[in-house]
Amino acid sequence: MQFSGRYQGYNLQKFQKDLIAGIVVGIVAIPLGMAFAIASGVGPEYGLYTVIVAGILISLLGGSKYQIGGPTGAFVPILFAIVMQYGFENLLVAGFMAGVMLVLFGVFKLGKIMKFVPKPVIVGFTAGIAVLIFSEQIAHFLGLRNVQKHESFILNIAEIGKKLETFNLYSIFIAGIALAILLLSARLMPKIPGALVALLVSTAAAVVFFPDRMATIGSAYGEIPRSLPALQLPDFSIDNMIMMFPSALIIALLGGLESILSAMVADNMKGSRHDSNRELVGQGIANMAAPLFGGIPATGAIARTATNIKNGAVSPISGIVHGVTVLLVLLVFAPLAVHVPLASMAPVLMVVAWNMSERREVANMMRLKNTDSFVLAVTFLLTVLFDLIIGVSAGLVLAFVFFIRKMSESTSIKTPHAAVKSVKNDSSVSTYSIEGPLFFGSIDSLESSLLERLQEKPKTLILLMNNVHYMDTSAEAVLGNVMNRIKRHNGRLMIVGLQSQPRELIRKTGLFHKIGKQHFFEHQDEITG
Repeated sequence: MQFSGRYQGYNLQKFQKDLIAGIVVGIVAIPLGMAFAIASGVGPEYGLYTVIVAGILISLLGGSKYQIGGPTGAFVPILFAIVMQYGFENLLVAGFMAGVMLVLFGVFKLGKIMKFVPKPVIVGFTAGIAVLIFSEQIAHFLGLRNVQKHESFILNIAEIGKKLETFNLYSIFIAGIALAILLLSARLMPKIPGALVALLVSTAAAVVFFPDRMATIGSAYGEIPRSLPALQLPDFSIDNMIMMFPSALIIALLGGLESILSAMVADNMKGSRHDSNRELVGQGIANMAAPLFGGIPATGAIARTATNIKNGAVSPISGIVHGVTVLLVLLVFAPLAVHVPLASMAPVLMVVAWNMSERREVANMMRLKNTDSFVLAVTFLLTVLFDLIIGVSAGLVLAFVFFIRKMSESTSIKTPHAAVKSVKNDSSVSTYSIEGPLFFGSIDSLESSLLERLQEKPKTLILLMNNVHYMDTSAEAVLGNVMNRIKRHNGRLMIVGLQSQPRELIRKTGLFHKIGKQHFFEHQDEITG
């Protein structure tokens, strides 16, 4: 059988590699899927449904050969806030709508644009999410009772402080066992799924030695069904969709960004190249399908994608196998999950939070003590203290303002060393060199500098624009204003070395013809009179 496209040259040997990689990643995904669902405020089974449905579709339809999709830590604070405010049913509505948006992002070729989010903003909100995830697991780690969950980080920390006296030594002991296994397995047995081993060993210890002494998945959420739920449409009423639109947009933007970042990690590891727009379409279809089976929003999972590659994956088949593996485990072992203590799940998420915290990147950027450091700090603090939307929005606005300032500072107007000394029939010639981009952020200095020169009423104003590669309509308007000013006292504006983009712009606006074709030159020495 001949294969083409992403499966070109595929054979039995490659399938065996995909099979092994898919089974390993599927085993890794089981505890993470349940843990992320619990942290998001829903039952653990919904995390498994997401891994199965979305995981298979993301691999099948996405733009990366190695991408593994499913619930991720980045979504946790957002999904928890949605569940708290609107309920689980409306989370499904928001998830489906986000899927539609992702498909549209891909259809309209917006994949590459998502790569332009500044790194300080990405690092800031990722570190902020890590803090939120870690802090939310403290209560389960300590076995605190009757802890009320809030949307506010400060209120949640205060609640933990109030309930510290209700700690459970059995929970702490079991959580300690799970944490020790996670840390030791990462060093001593890196190829073995530490999260699954930690859950199995700590759960066995709890069942054997401390039965009924701590909260478990069963006591908190009941039994996990041994099958996928029947396909069911959420309530897509107009009122519901309008209400959930902002939440859906946030899920879509974050999911799109996270999936492309994950695909880029895969590219770096394998030397491959993903299709950003196809990736968004695949992610969108997966997020439209998952809510129909009770699944929560999914995206590319960086750690699981890296695990997939490290275990020898060669095609999207490994991602499909990963979803099928989770489905088989669900069908056979789901009833046993009721015995898993919540204290066993807490260290899994704490380690995930620690690994996603970008602590080295944060330290490196903060040492710079520049605008990037400030953007990172503001994004991080606002994400933790308020929410992701405010944090990212503020970070993007600050990054934009600082970028505009830097670009405007790179624009300069000066008198060149070799100015044209004489022009026929003119008693006064002023020559100035303009360097850097001319856009709305630099027009203040451009306008004030040129108009100051016009106070001397030169008969000929020569602008050397060889080093101006970009101009926008705001700068074009200033140039038109300068032309009008100099024409008032019968002067001439001459432009030398105009580059292609500015030339095309002023042709379209008509300024080229107003200045006059005869007043444009390629080189200074062409100006003879």
